[in-house]
Amino acid sequence: MSQRGVYGPLTGLLVVDFSRVLAGPFATMMLADLGARVVKVEKPDTGDDSRSYGPFLDGRSLYFARVNHGKESLAADLRDPDDLALVRRLVAAADVLVENFRPGVMDRLGLSYDECHALNPGLVYCSISGFGHTGPWSLRPAYDAVVQGMSGLMSITGSSDGPPVKPGSPVADLSAGLYAFGGICAALRGGGGTHLDVAMYDATVSLLEGAALRWLATGEEPGRISNAHFAIAPFDTFSCADRDITICAANDLLFGALCAAVGLPELLTDERFATNALRHDHREPLKRQLEGALGQDTGSHWLQVLEAAGVPCGPISDVAEAVGSEQSVARQMVVDAGGVPVPGNPVKLSAWPDAGSRPAEPTLDEHGPGLRVEFA
Repeated sequence: MSQRGVYGPLTGLLVVDFSRVLAGPFATMMLADLGARVVKVEKPDTGDDSRSYGPFLDGRSLYFARVNHGKESLAADLRDPDDLALVRRLVAAADVLVENFRPGVMDRLGLSYDECHALNPGLVYCSISGFGHTGPWSLRPAYDAVVQGMSGLMSITGSSDGPPVKPGSPVADLSAGLYAFGGICAALRGGGGTHLDVAMYDATVSLLEGAALRWLATGEEPGRISNAHFAIAPFDTFSCADRDITICAANDLLFGALCAAVGLPELLTDERFATNALRHDHREPLKRQLEGALGQDTGSHWLQVLEAAGVPCGPISDVAEAVGSEQSVARQMVVDAGGVPVPGNPVKLSAWPDAGSRPAEPTLDEHGPGLRVEFA
């Protein structure tokens, strides 16, 4: 069992977490949720910057609790020789180290990959940064919004006649954290002893998918197409009498089922819509005809009709509807972390329990005294 009582497939692993704010802590949270013991090394007095980020519940930062529940906290001044010696002993005993400083910072602190590898040849050393440890942009400072803009993601998000839009979720941070989590697990399976270099920029560019493929295939900038798909139609949001819904008819069979369900069989003989490629080329007139029929009744009516016809569809839920849905409840996608609600772990493993509660986030240096004895 991990130090703080979570049992899972990573039980027995020791992770030293030098990361802060979101990308790194998100990766190490996933490790902790699956049983790893994660020791978070924080600067004295203030700790991780995100301890001061809202929203707050009873004085506790949910931002911090979300990605740091189940961890231990050690406050250490890495410029102090005694604290650095303690941390180096911790690193020597660890299986994984995660840091998300700008390239060069860990070197200056005496905790570079080479130095840590000499202490612990089997260590998986994971660096997460804005642009990686190589390339002309490696030393640029980065936050999620900066990377979203530079990666091309904002350029393809929003309506065709509107400005670029940042997605509502911090995609660059979270995708880097997820790639780091997967890379760490792969490195552990490979036997350890490696330096993982994960860049937020790389992670976000990798998510461009259809937009990147369109440019690679044609050399043409894909632009913004609102909620439509870059290669499939009809695959979009559509207005009903009272609300918008999403409809995804991704092949000829589903398109036929959609046309029958909404009472537009004539679309099947319209040469503009004979294939997916043609439907995509003529997606605007196709959308207008579909919305003409959908506008005759409510979203709930059409969702029932389309579900019965086997057409993939769904409402445009707000956050309350999504987080509070019966599906989220059944899948334990909200759990209790020491008295505060946080999102649950989407990784469900049949051989391991998916607990509905998790240990709380640590107070600053909560475990420092014990760690100083343990690794003396």
